[in-house]
Amino acid sequence: MARSIKLGHCVCDPRNPCPCPLFKEKNVCTCAGEKVPPGDRRVPVRLTEYVRNAGCASKIGQKDLEQVLKSLPPVSDPRLLVGTATADDAGVFRLAPDVTVVQTVDVFTPGIDDPYDFGRVAAANSLSDVYAMGGRPVTALSIIGFPIERLPAEVMTEILRGGLAVLAEAGTVLLGGHSINDEEIKFGFAVTGVVAAAELVTNAGARPGDVLVLTKPLGTGIVSLAAQIGRASAAAVEAMTASMTALNRAAAEVMVRHGATACTDVTGFGLMGHLAQMTLQSRVTAEVWAEALPLFPGVLDYARQGIFSGANERNSEFSAALAEFEGGIGEDIKAVLFDAQTSGGLLIAFPPEKVGAAIEEMRRAGVARAAAVGRIVGRSAGGIRIVSRRPEAADEDRTAQEKTMPNEKSSHSEECCAGGSGTPDRALEMFQDFMGTAMQPGAVDVVTKELIAVALALAVHCVPCAKIHLTKAREMGIGEAELEEAASIATAFAGCRAMMLWNGLKDGSV
Repeated sequence: MARSIKLGHCVCDPRNPCPCPLFKEKNVCTCAGEKVPPGDRRVPVRLTEYVRNAGCASKIGQKDLEQVLKSLPPVSDPRLLVGTATADDAGVFRLAPDVTVVQTVDVFTPGIDDPYDFGRVAAANSLSDVYAMGGRPVTALSIIGFPIERLPAEVMTEILRGGLAVLAEAGTVLLGGHSINDEEIKFGFAVTGVVAAAELVTNAGARPGDVLVLTKPLGTGIVSLAAQIGRASAAAVEAMTASMTALNRAAAEVMVRHGATACTDVTGFGLMGHLAQMTLQSRVTAEVWAEALPLFPGVLDYARQGIFSGANERNSEFSAALAEFEGGIGEDIKAVLFDAQTSGGLLIAFPPEKVGAAIEEMRRAGVARAAAVGRIVGRSAGGIRIVSRRPEAADEDRTAQEKTMPNEKSSHSEECCAGGSGTPDRALEMFQDFMGTAMQPGAVDVVTKELIAVALALAVHCVPCAKIHLTKAREMGIGEAELEEAASIATAFAGCRAMMLWNGLKDGSV
């Protein structure tokens, strides 16, 4: 302390003078290892009083994050199956032909006050990214920021104890961790899991006709803020806590068994933000049925009172541009759609013929609020249409009947080698489905596949294909040097024609 007094500033925190207000008031110097006497500490501690933004609302907004990430050099490695290019929930890396790992990290501030429950929420949230990829979490490392000089060490112990309890429930082993003396409480885990190649589910495989299933209610950000300002009901907080501490394991296992085509977990970017990425990466338009959304008690009432965090505005900056709202969709529903979720549910795309059995099995497994909340309505560059209610059953029955109706053939018609004589529209739809599947990550990562697509488009001289895949490649962060090499390969195989197309695309003359 003598050195701090001589400098006139605390050597542990130069922003504070020395002697600091705590020393003047309590005669305690935390830099010297002294602690505030237990009798002077408030009990119980309310964790949310030590944060600015609660839960996943504390994360950097999607638009700002995208701006930062796109300026970084792309990572290209044949073993990288899923990286940052597709903004998926976790990275997927093939260590060996029979060993594929899933890795993720998630850290955020408390959205509830109880330390033990906050630890449970943080663990369930971190594990969820692995479940969203169809994987099984195996090991974890903890990361905690804690104001150890302002709060009792017992609070930090309870946070860690809650996290360990959920890791044990998931069969995940804690290897160690890292702690930071921080003014704001933060906690989470870096998780490593494993996934079978055949069971890997990404956010890039949704297909027209798929039905979207959400496995947990929405509104954690809204209820958390309402609780912070003393306006949330006990029932809402209890329901939210139970949901946030529940693992997504059972839903993920059902998802894999029933052949889901795409999945993402709904967390800090809200339902709209995570669905927006699914539609962008899958190249589809989604339809959301507002009246089908499962919600926590009182959420719409809180939203009507303006109780939703600044994360809503940050989330809407990214996803609102892709959204089309049907007339009559209220501001309360919009607030829920953009609300930042903490340890939210999985948003899963199922083939329509499998969705009923999948939901039924989830509910039997304890995923009580799982519900169909929308569908994929067509191919596009990515978009979301929000309507008030699910289409009439008659309309769905008619569509299903048309899809299963056998094709009529004249007595002199012949079946082509591709199989069947469906309508041109159906043939186009099937081809687009095939393309969507072919471009998903698998043994070859999506960056390499996109470069292959560019080279092939140039080689076969398909101008629209070349434009589409060049745009997609640049959106993924693929650099010009890599595109030049892809063009060189195309020229090597197709000659001058491919080179002239490439030059025309670069200078804008094509």
